[in-house]
Amino acid sequence: MVRERTAQGQPDSPELRKAIIDNLAMQHLVSAEAVKKGIDKQPDTQRQLELVRQSILANAFVADYLKNTPVTDEMLKAEYDKAAAQSGEFKARHILVKEEAEANDIVAKLKADVKQFAALAKEKSMDPGSKVNGGDLGWFDPRSMVPEFGAAVGKLEKGKFTETPVKTQFGYHVILLEDSRKGNLPPFETVKEQLKQQVQRTNLTKMFEDMKAKAKIEMKDAAPAAAAPAPAAK
Repeated sequence: MVRERTAQGQPDSPELRKAIIDNLAMQHLVSAEAVKKGIDKQPDTQRQLELVRQSILANAFVADYLKNTPVTDEMLKAEYDKAAAQSGEFKARHILVKEEAEANDIVAKLKADVKQFAALAKEKSMDPGSKVNGGDLGWFDPRSMVPEFGAAVGKLEKGKFTETPVKTQFGYHVILLEDSRKGNLPPFETVKEQLKQQVQRTNLTKMFEDMKAKAKIEMKDAAPAAAAPAPAAK
């Protein structure tokens, strides 16, 4: 408890230690009385104790994972380079369609003549906000787009389009990069710790998703019980 308090900025002092000991002593006395009365055997109490136990174990597992799964400078530099590729602003057009086959057909037409991009966008795009302008999205930060879209734009050369349609939650996109202007990222060393936390979060999320995918999870009584029907009026 002293470690926790000092980590929060409180100085380690005799007064702090005495206050902690007083609190622990009273907590011990009261919890002992609860056991004498059998409160620890009550179903609600046992459920709460189990939830606390699981929470402590889960937090300890995460702490152990972070301690024993080092993030190397090479991994951080790769993340930094990826962010650098997507930094700044891009000016692009896109055509959004529902089916991949239709997107591939549009790609084939653009390979023959990329100048028809605007006309194809007006004719075929499902995006009402940009189709009237020939698919023009104006200037945007790729990080404001869905990840798949932003990553694809960051890899394009000026004047080129995505010859493989980009799949997102909205459908299939064909994207044409018209121009770009690079932003200035802070030096690598100044964002290194932030990148480390980002990589750790990404790794944890992936591990949790893998766990969930391998587990068999049954949802029982997930919804509130339906209200009883009102008695018929007499």
